[in-house]
Amino acid sequence: MRTIEWDEQSQNLRIIDQRQLPEKFEYIVINNYKAIAEAISSMAVRGAPAIGVTAAYGMVLAALHSQADTKETFMREMRQVAQELEAARPTAVNLPWALKRMLSVMDMEASISQNRQILLGEAHAMAEEDVVVNKTISDYGAALINDGDTLIHHCNTGALATVDWGTALGCIRFAFEQGKRIHVLVDETRPRLQGARLTAWELQNLGIPFDIISDNAAGYFLSSGQVNKVFFGADRVAANGDVANKIGSYMLALAAKDNDVPVYSVFPTSTVDLSLDSGGQIPIEEREQEEVLALTLKGQRVAPAGASARNPAFDVTPARLISAYITELGIIEQPFETHYHEFLHRKDS
Repeated sequence: MRTIEWDEQSQNLRIIDQRQLPEKFEYIVINNYKAIAEAISSMAVRGAPAIGVTAAYGMVLAALHSQADTKETFMREMRQVAQELEAARPTAVNLPWALKRMLSVMDMEASISQNRQILLGEAHAMAEEDVVVNKTISDYGAALINDGDTLIHHCNTGALATVDWGTALGCIRFAFEQGKRIHVLVDETRPRLQGARLTAWELQNLGIPFDIISDNAAGYFLSSGQVNKVFFGADRVAANGDVANKIGSYMLALAAKDNDVPVYSVFPTSTVDLSLDSGGQIPIEEREQEEVLALTLKGQRVAPAGASARNPAFDVTPARLISAYITELGIIEQPFETHYHEFLHRKDS
């Protein structure tokens, strides 16, 4: 299942509309970069790796429809488009990472037409790399899951959050396909319920046993000895190993640490931002309060009329609460800052 697909014939991008799941499985066909920015902002497409690749194709669409008549004008226009796309969501570093990569491959010596093909080729390469990276991550992570394990999973990190396969949920899928008997406790992940809506839908389609739990029930299951491991993804990882992830990850990691349950953060290395020393420097997106206030019970709104709300989309889990990090380079133990650079050096050599 590809979350993102490029149609060569129509020169459009097709994405799964994640706002409609699980009630409806629908695709959106997008033919301009502004619609790409809106799809990212509205969370029609979500998940750090998926956002990055989608934005890359947004650059392609902008290039294909550009009316620039000089290479200089075209280059300037592409830089402006990248700024607009980057502003769609501020926390996930894969977004600026992908846009910088797209800008870096453009060639001032090439024609506008040639640069269009260069950008399209790079977006295709990023999409295919994402699938390979995710499978590699999943293979490493599955080794940490034992037969009979019960796992808590937060938010959605499956195929829907990537081009295909997934990160943390990909590890769970790999373990299940290896024949390990596992059970997943799926955090609802309020207020947008990515766990209850998206992760549960993916697990159901894969045939993996699961139960949905409210976010505030995780502590009970951890303290009563019913959980073996915690898995979640990452939207940005600072140089010291602090992880920004979907809101609720911090509280989950705190409860797991108090009960000696390992916590694994799973992500591609494109999610690491070495320009930030610690998680306190990571920009946290605060979304509109209506996402919180819109909750209904038996058809009636829960919040009283006139109430206000706060809605941070992410929180930061300190490195001290994370047992290990699962990446395409391998399983990185603490201290992250030291061992990550060792893995990078090993890769380069």
